[in-house]
Amino acid sequence: MDIIELLKSAFLGVVEGITEWLPISSTGHLILVDEFVQLNVTPEFWNMFQVVIQLGAILAVCVLFFHDLNPFSPSKGADGRRETWKLWGKIVLGCIPAAAVGIPLDDFMEEHLYNSVVVAGALIVYGIAFIAIEMWRASKRRRMIESGELAVGRPAGAHFAPRSIAAADDEGDTDFGSITSLEDLSFKTAFGIGCFQVLSLIPGTSRSGSTIIGGLLLGCTRAVASKFTFFLAVPVMFGASALKLLKYLVLDGGTFGTSEIAIMAVGCLTAFVVSLVVIRWLMGFVRRHDFKGFGVYRIILGILVLLYFLVLQPMGIL
Repeated sequence: MDIIELLKSAFLGVVEGITEWLPISSTGHLILVDEFVQLNVTPEFWNMFQVVIQLGAILAVCVLFFHDLNPFSPSKGADGRRETWKLWGKIVLGCIPAAAVGIPLDDFMEEHLYNSVVVAGALIVYGIAFIAIEMWRASKRRRMIESGELAVGRPAGAHFAPRSIAAADDEGDTDFGSITSLEDLSFKTAFGIGCFQVLSLIPGTSRSGSTIIGGLLLGCTRAVASKFTFFLAVPVMFGASALKLLKYLVLDGGTFGTSEIAIMAVGCLTAFVVSLVVIRWLMGFVRRHDFKGFGVYRIILGILVLLYFLVLQPMGIL
């Protein structure tokens, strides 16, 4: 067994564990990293690997939020179990748009969209979107504070949001919105966020980025938008991984030898451990920081990608 291939897999697991939850596109980063750190595997295995490695990341969500997602928890009363089932209903509803579009178009997108230009364009466009939305939210928050309406404010554009109490303006807390908990999140809003998730089918967009943008525009606090994004990932990633595994084993005639199993195991385990750290960090980060920094990162990375693939690589400089 080649230790170098396992180290490469571990590195890809680190990339997946970080970029899956931050709004900077995990698939886009894996496509770009493949230009410099390539596994010695078949193209069919690589196409499957970059999706199935997400299972490690999603298991971190299941571990960290097991109580929230478990309707059979003995510590929950009847009301708590009912709220958990309602949450699962919102999650399933939010997954329908991406499944309806993504499943029939999977092969087309893999063939035509998984390239550096599309990834770079998506990085830049949604980077600009993050900056614009956060500037709008900051302006709205200032006006609400000046008018004394922050406690009962309803951000403009929250078309699907119920009229619930906005987040308190604690010292250092810059997170606000009319939807301050998952219980406040209506089925209509969940479906609206799911429609934004369709955008993430374009590599470089970021699944978490598109759903967080949707949540912010529909009136969620950053904390609620981020948490619901994590939960939406559970059925989405399991479904996408099952689809890729089926395609690899049945349609592509792929097999799993000792080497392939080891590469998958190392990548998934590394993604799991890194995701545990990143998710905990992000949930604390969003209360006191906005997403503009991620927007700037996306724009810079997108420009560098275009520079490398359209200028430096054709000239043979790198």
